[in-house]
Amino acid sequence: MRTIEDYMAMPYRMEIVEDSDEGGFVASYPDLPGCISCGETVEAAAANAQDAKRAWLEAAMEDGIAIREPDSLDDYSGQFKLRIPKSLHRSLAEHSQREGISMNQYCVYLLSRNDAVYSK
Repeated sequence: MRTIEDYMAMPYRMEIVEDSDEGGFVASYPDLPGCISCGETVEAAAANAQDAKRAWLEAAMEDGIAIREPDSLDDYSGQFKLRIPKSLHRSLAEHSQREGISMNQYCVYLLSRNDAVYSK
């Protein structure tokens, strides 16, 4: 059985976003549902998040809640094959050429921009 220190040492991904409504920053751990904290600065939010992580883990262990281990990027190659209509291929190629970047870079830009919108 793992200890609190074992879990604290694991590389859980922390997300920090600016709180435009209240001011300051909000920090959370996506792999630990409900583990969230805030601070006036990014540094304060990160430090407070560490405290929140410890408290979250302690409560989960006391209540017998299963603690998920952090996601690993080792399961992902960073590549996938996608079949698209020829007209879309042409459009993407033209747009990327106008931007002076490869079509691969342009597609990554478009995907990451949409991912940021839908991940909120």
